[in-house]
Amino acid sequence: MAPRDPLIEHMLRRAGFGAAPADVQAYTDMGYATALDAIINYESIFDDVDTKIGKPGYVLVTARAGFAPNTNITDARQRWLFRMVHTARPLQEKMALFWHNHFATAFSKISGAVGATEATRVLAAKPSEDVAGVKGQLELFREFATGNFRDLLIAVAQDPAMLIWLDGRTNVKAKPQENFARELMELFTMGVGTFPETDVYAGARVFTGWNLVRVGGNGAAGRFAFNYNANQHDTGAKDFSFPIYRNGSRTIPSRAASAGMQDGIDLIQAVASHPATGPRLARKLYGYFVNEIDPPDEGLIADLARIYYAGNFEIKPMLVRLFTSDAFTSSRSLYKRYSWPAEFVARALREVGWAGFSVNDALTPMVTMGQQLFEPPDVAGWDLGQAWFTSGSMLARMNFAAQIATNQKFELRDRAKPFVTSPESLVSWAMDSITVADFPADSYNAIVDYARAGASWTGSDTQIATKASGIAHLIVGSAQYQFV
Repeated sequence: MAPRDPLIEHMLRRAGFGAAPADVQAYTDMGYATALDAIINYESIFDDVDTKIGKPGYVLVTARAGFAPNTNITDARQRWLFRMVHTARPLQEKMALFWHNHFATAFSKISGAVGATEATRVLAAKPSEDVAGVKGQLELFREFATGNFRDLLIAVAQDPAMLIWLDGRTNVKAKPQENFARELMELFTMGVGTFPETDVYAGARVFTGWNLVRVGGNGAAGRFAFNYNANQHDTGAKDFSFPIYRNGSRTIPSRAASAGMQDGIDLIQAVASHPATGPRLARKLYGYFVNEIDPPDEGLIADLARIYYAGNFEIKPMLVRLFTSDAFTSSRSLYKRYSWPAEFVARALREVGWAGFSVNDALTPMVTMGQQLFEPPDVAGWDLGQAWFTSGSMLARMNFAAQIATNQKFELRDRAKPFVTSPESLVSWAMDSITVADFPADSYNAIVDYARAGASWTGSDTQIATKASGIAHLIVGSAQYQFV
């Protein structure tokens, strides 16, 4: 096997979902700088991942009555997991997952309001495949994945899924609805403790009339769309505790109802510009991509915030700085992030194999692990870090490791055969094929003991199949594999 490049593997785990050995080699051949450029500037790579669904050579999906990810939430979850496994734009899907947690929006509440079919459409529909051209929230996150944060905030404020989730569709001047304004400041931008309660009420008034309408008929032909209802906009002045405009003014002036949408644009510009927003976003990106175990590099956090403001809220320059920083490339940051269930499953499939496996069979295990796509537990998203790990969730990960290793038994045998002349060489091959943090000596020796156990080594197909599958199970189910 070709020599491993730990930095390339690290980049592919963090900026993506791991990689099959052949993909690791392809990126290694590029060199780190060129590989990183390909990962970050993915727009030049044609996005054809969805055309591969159902094709030979890719992980399977389970279609019950036709595969319908635009209208069936189970199929939508399958499609997104398929993308994580097979995308040629891994950073795009990784950032979509980041934004999904940042702007946490759950299917259950939306489906309770508009039904399961329409809830799936506003969360996951792909416009080119939807009869009414609906663009789901996930497609919005993919579009703005590494783009402009202020523009993403504006798009989210007008997103039908968000308008249902945070009750913006009922925000009218006679009864301002505070949910979106509160989360805009508390969760999406500035953070807890940076504003008084009076700002929440003023913010609610800003977004009065930012409502929802059903257009184009009902059923499959209809769609929910953002609608600015001027008659329901509070036209009075709104006072805030922080500057809204560059001249220091803290008041959004009274405007005619017809021009009232500008209130929301002005507030979004102000919260995106707030001194607390850049550092807070920098810390979230640092924890997601670099290290969530050790204290962050405060100098890098400050530099990321500076880049955020200097670049007028563009995310990509922040990511370039992150991925080229000493904090990211240092060996000290290897395996210093706890793997989310979606990351764990996609990485296991990419590194162990997927032949004959359906992503549908990963959905229930993921729920037990603590993460169901399109179903964050509340507006704050999932609890991250060590919170992913309970006795039940860790058992679910170990069981999934057994499930995928058993499923890939014969694929693992065929891949291992050219490299194994002894139990020890089989273990070495597995450790090179499945990227994992260094095992403590006693844990590593236990795996070697497993490989040696039983009949003397002959290297038969049966022996390699059994042992390769068992070793893959032990590695993927280990504590070390839970870090990325």
